[in-house]
Amino acid sequence: MLKNISYNNQKIIDEINNYVGKPYTILQRLKIGGIGSSKLIVNSADSIIENLLNLDNNLNYCNIEIRPKGIIIHFKSLLEIYGLIVPFYKLKIFKGKANEYSIYIDNFFIKVNANKKTEHDFFKKILRLRASN
Repeated sequence: MLKNISYNNQKIIDEINNYVGKPYTILQRLKIGGIGSSKLIVNSADSIIENLLNLDNNLNYCNIEIRPKGIIIHFKSLLEIYGLIVPFYKLKIFKGKANEYSIYIDNFFIKVNANKKTEHDFFKKILRLRASN
């Protein structure tokens, strides 16, 4: 599910919370060891997301937020912030060439670079949480 999350729209917030759960509390974040990734460079994406990312001439970045029942992939297009909401039961992650991870949900996908050890560890954490769910 792809949503424009630039504005504080309660209907969209409730829909996201129902889909992937409410954000973790500070204590839960500390127990997990962090819930957010660093900036990840987007290599490629499906046509819908690619069209949004190509609207500006900046380098395409995204970051990932872990929620209790899934993840949210945040990225910017012009002045708007979009979120790809992915519940764990629909999440598919593949490690491709060298340092590339592919994240799939239904007809959407994003391929990102993970160059640092902490980024690889973050994807391992996502897979661990998905397995425990």
